Amino acid sequence: MSDSTNAPAPAPRATWRHYLELTKPRLSLMSVVTALIGYLAAVPYSYVDWARTGWLVLGTACCAGGAAALNMWMEGDTDALMQRTAGRPVPSGAVAPGSAFVTGWLLSIAGLAVLFKLVNGLAAFLALATIVSYISIYTPAKRRSRWNTEIGAISGALPPMIGWAAAGRSNPGLGWTLFAILYTWQMPHFFALAWTYRKDYAAAGLKMISVSDPTGRKVATRAFVWSVLLTAAGVMPTLLGYCSWYYFAFAAALGLWILKSAFNFLNPEKREFEARRLFRLSLAYLPLLLGLLVVDRYLFKF
Repeated sequence: MSDSTNAPAPAPRATWRHYLELTKPRLSLMSVVTALIGYLAAVPYSYVDWARTGWLVLGTACCAGGAAALNMWMEGDTDALMQRTAGRPVPSGAVAPGSAFVTGWLLSIAGLAVLFKLVNGLAAFLALATIVSYISIYTPAKRRSRWNTEIGAISGALPPMIGWAAAGRSNPGLGWTLFAILYTWQMPHFFALAWTYRKDYAAAGLKMISVSDPTGRKVATRAFVWSVLLTAAGVMPTLLGYCSWYYFAFAAALGLWILKSAFNFLNPEKREFEARRLFRLSLAYLPLLLGLLVVDRYLFKF
């Protein structure tokens, strides 16, 4: 008689919550919010088309969720090796890889169709570029190159450009400025995360810079340099004439807030604590900065 105590635990039964988790709702929400802010910042304050706004939100949400599901399908093997991701739907066995693949493509195609038919072709093209760069460039790069964060930040910075395109491509300088803010923001955010979970990444064999930098000096230096660039990008809307000097003052203060933590991250004795602190501050920084940008443009009628 076989010993049933050695039998593997059965996989959990899939529920709607597992499929929701498959879409990485928090990460997808960030894409939706930044696309929405890109639209609200680019459209003239008195010409917001609320129907188009709704379709933009729906299309972007489907594309973001679909890309996340495809990412989980591709990374099921490495997710299973990391403590913080082993419980995700695919590695835990709750959702079969084939189901994740189908879900990802259905959501992506539905989102692209909504954006193409009900928003405009450029918004759909930028959404497609986001999905393709995330799935075919960034996801494989995590296994092959320590520059994967810089590579992956391209797809993460495209959602506000989707919103800008939905507004009719007015103020192209503002669209690229939003791209620059999102791109530079991801660096201190993800470098802090990479240092905090470096053991997980090493266990999965991912080529994160934190895995090959045992002291953390290179990780912290990159986080600080990119924090300087983020601060500069944050004040650019005023320097380019898209926002008031009130926005400039608030953006500069937020930049100094991030810079202080990034500077402390350089200190080896504070590195563990400041990595977590920098990550949390970056989560607060982005909605505050982008919210201020939209409010400023509406208050002062830019």
